[in-house]
Amino acid sequence: MANRPAFEPAGITLPHKWEPRAHQRRLWNFLQKGGKRAVAVWHRRAGKDSVALNFAACVANQRVANYWHMLPTAAQGRKVIWEGIDSQGRRVIDQAFPPGIRTGKLDDEMLIRLHSGSTWQVVGSDNFDRLVGANPAGVVFSEWALADPRAWDYLRPILAENGGWALFIYTPRGRNHGAATFEMAAKTRGWFAQKLTVDDTGVIKPEVIEDERRSGMADELIRQEYYCSFQAALVGAYYGPLLETAEREGRVTRVRWEPDLPVVTAWDLGIGDSTSIWFAQLSGREIRLIDYYEASGVGLDHYAEMLHRKGYVYGETLLPHDARQREMANGRTRLETMRRLGIAGTRVVPHVGLEDGINAARVVLPRCWFDETACARGLEALRQYRRGWDDERKIFGERPLHDWTSHAADAFRYLAVGLREPRQPGEASRPVQLDAIEDGGETPPPFDDDGRPTRAVMDD
Repeated sequence: MANRPAFEPAGITLPHKWEPRAHQRRLWNFLQKGGKRAVAVWHRRAGKDSVALNFAACVANQRVANYWHMLPTAAQGRKVIWEGIDSQGRRVIDQAFPPGIRTGKLDDEMLIRLHSGSTWQVVGSDNFDRLVGANPAGVVFSEWALADPRAWDYLRPILAENGGWALFIYTPRGRNHGAATFEMAAKTRGWFAQKLTVDDTGVIKPEVIEDERRSGMADELIRQEYYCSFQAALVGAYYGPLLETAEREGRVTRVRWEPDLPVVTAWDLGIGDSTSIWFAQLSGREIRLIDYYEASGVGLDHYAEMLHRKGYVYGETLLPHDARQREMANGRTRLETMRRLGIAGTRVVPHVGLEDGINAARVVLPRCWFDETACARGLEALRQYRRGWDDERKIFGERPLHDWTSHAADAFRYLAVGLREPRQPGEASRPVQLDAIEDGGETPPPFDDDGRPTRAVMDD
């Protein structure tokens, strides 16, 4: 079903040299008839992005507006879409947006300007909050199960106000926000929801899947990629099994704040990206995660005010080693700035290796209780924090994939390292009010020489 654009330079008809395949027609027809919200959970190589790109090209020539194709990161968007090649050897963007309908292309911004007056751009959910001024009228959330879930919360009111559309296309990645989005769409009037496995489309032959398995592709990944299973474990996740155990044991629940216990905070200090903070109380051997906070694009004064508003009595403030780096603007370290702002008990945790820090986090997780509401975003990040997968070599990388999950995971790692480090001999332990520390002072950690909570912070 071809769709003629409002502007047709050089006799080009859109979609350009492309027709939806049989399994793609339900989604295509829903969108062509004006559907505004759609979720397509399709298996690998089912043509999710092709449908989305060609639909965007059609509608961008009917309604003058800005349109986005969003992947989890801008770097991924450049590799998969902007520089991608389709199965016929064509540039992906040239097939969907042929040069004849374009007035220009900005490679550094991954943006195409069209004769119709519209723009289409590849963006990442890792910096969606810096792009909102563009006021998009249509957004494709590609690989949604791996994207920052806040992107939809941020963009939803914009699309609602301007009558725009949203298309979520992805394969499952465990029971995360991707599963929740699909389940919501399936029972919500006006939403399109479809899950297609290889058994539904016939696009991928069984022998191809067997070749993948023999070449080293994990069974859980095969279940996700080809059979769209939301139940399969997220392959390569560092903390997934430990958090599943926590849920089975009832340690992801409502965790009550104890006013008599000091609150330890652990920070990942962002410069060009998010700052993440975990709030923990220690009671016996239990580590109670009562709260989580994350923000970006604001100064340290914002976090100092936030700490005051929460009204906790604070113990230690555990910081990464880069807190000692000096800022060009004022020549101070962030550690010094935090002390000037009255943030109490600052301590820089030892700079241990990444693997050692991840192991420290694994050691403390069986002792952790999480407030399922206040820590929801942090928990989601810990569940999805994972090694990157090299699809060409069929192996996992040695380091974590850096995406929206990294900030919460790094802050939790600093918490684990900070809790295992003993205080210095002769130091006392006491809770402190946020504004009790004087500039240049430092509150000793509330742990004994073996790294265990002292009586001063235990729930007797």
